[in-house]
Amino acid sequence: MRINHNIQALNAYRNLAANQSNISKNLERLSSGLRINRAADDAAGLAISEKMRSQIRGLQMAERNALDAISLIQTAEGALNEVHSILQRMRELAVQAANGTNQDTDREALDSEFQQLKDEIDRIGTDTQFNTMNILASGQNITIQLGPNNGQSLTISWEKQKKDSLGEDKKDISSLDIKQVANAQAAIAKLDEAIISVSKTRSKMGAYQNRLEHTINNLTTANENLTAAESRIRDTDMAMEMAEFTKNNILTQAAQAMLAQSNQLPQGILQLLKS
Repeated sequence: MRINHNIQALNAYRNLAANQSNISKNLERLSSGLRINRAADDAAGLAISEKMRSQIRGLQMAERNALDAISLIQTAEGALNEVHSILQRMRELAVQAANGTNQDTDREALDSEFQQLKDEIDRIGTDTQFNTMNILASGQNITIQLGPNNGQSLTISWEKQKKDSLGEDKKDISSLDIKQVANAQAAIAKLDEAIISVSKTRSKMGAYQNRLEHTINNLTTANENLTAAESRIRDTDMAMEMAEFTKNNILTQAAQAMLAQSNQLPQGILQLLKS
């Protein structure tokens, strides 16, 4: 029996300190919801998790980019819908002017509206904007970043949409008039070509929009799967961590009790000395 060194008490204290350290980690994980709060918790897991987080945030931003692109296309396509309506009205006026029952004064009145409608097509082409960018006044080549990494992009493009260059086939209706029967008849053919040309552009925009909608669905799925994978690496399993906390709490109480008992052991030496 020794007085200077109480090995049993030191052993109990060492176990008590270890259990208290484990409880501290349990509480940190339970309160933060994270299994990895610092690199020391899992160095390899932290590195993998951070790479996944970069991809997740990139996927989320790519989804926003695709939504912005759809909004841009919808803005342009909405303007072309109005251009289509104008072209149909212009064709209607040309058909009316081509009728031989009309006088020249009648055709001049019809042509006045006809010219105003041509100018309105130009105004729409000039003034249609998205994020202060003119999207119909000139040909467009817009790159959309559709993924978290370099090279994952899509370029959308279309021709300018003004009266001197309408639609994919760049039809020019700027010089048309319906003041004479022959001019009106020629205008009908030109307007038919312009309507077809604008239809091609709108079809192209619709195809872009459908593609982007599928892209968004894919990005959403990829984001969900990658988030789940990152969660398995970094997040706390609450049930398991609570079980560990309960175990360490019991061990701490036991170590405290045993430390108290071991501190009483040297008292036996006093009894020997008294006797």
